[in-house]
Amino acid sequence: MSHLDAVVLEKVTKRFGNYTAVDGVDLVIQHGAIHGFLGPNGSGKTTTLRLIMRLFAPDEGRVVVMGETHGGCSRDEVGYLPEERGLYKTMKVGEMLEFLARLKGVHQPASLVDDWLKRFDLFAWKKKKIETLSKGMAQKVQFIGAIISRPKLALLDEPFSGLDPVNALVMREALIRLREEGTTVILSTHDLALAEQMCDSFFLIHKGKKLLSGSWSEVQRDHGGERVRVSFVDPGIRPDGVSGVAGAIPTGEAWELDIAENATPESVLAELLPLGGIRRFETGQASLSDIFLRLVGATAGASVGH
Repeated sequence: MSHLDAVVLEKVTKRFGNYTAVDGVDLVIQHGAIHGFLGPNGSGKTTTLRLIMRLFAPDEGRVVVMGETHGGCSRDEVGYLPEERGLYKTMKVGEMLEFLARLKGVHQPASLVDDWLKRFDLFAWKKKKIETLSKGMAQKVQFIGAIISRPKLALLDEPFSGLDPVNALVMREALIRLREEGTTVILSTHDLALAEQMCDSFFLIHKGKKLLSGSWSEVQRDHGGERVRVSFVDPGIRPDGVSGVAGAIPTGEAWELDIAENATPESVLAELLPLGGIRRFETGQASLSDIFLRLVGATAGASVGH
């Protein structure tokens, strides 16, 4: 393990009875970046997060967090926003956050709490009980509680869930600021476009097995390639099976086509023309969503949860 590594998983396996949730996963997460955790429902993604938090112990392999193979998830330098939200409903917002901050070793958290409440436009709710908050407000409060101690490592499971676009932007700015201050962020999100914009590296798991990990340039190099988007005048036309097309995924009225290694967009266009009138034909590099669908499959692509 390098001193640059915040988290290392070595051949980690976790079983629940006869079900293998995580299957021999190797993963290295370096300090001071935002790392996207991706995977469809039931993929093993949340289980992997819980292994890193030591809420679960691996059945096989080794999990190293901040250079240590032991230690609980309560350590001060680790912040966690779990999949299951949980706040004390009868506590007031300010009291709740001060309580969570003190649990993580912040001795005088009042001014820090005020700063975060103002940043998320929650200061007027400081003395209101948690139970009076909307889902989005409660989400912001729990996010603040997870990172208020300025942890060295923050694991955030779907932090954007339930947020409107304005508050999602505030959340994005907060995450970027955390990264600039040196916090390593593990971000689990179903929003692949957001992940592509924000994350420095990616980890994709499906059926317990790692499908990819690495920086965006590494992911593009290993799993990218040219992509064509085509729509036909006749929506009943199917381009799958055309020479030069390695894969075809329907997206509404259009098709996303993977170009085979021995083909070009021009050669594919020539093959498509005899099928019927083409309404639109665009080329570009594969997006993270394209790669996800290709590796996981179109049937899982509509749901990118846990």
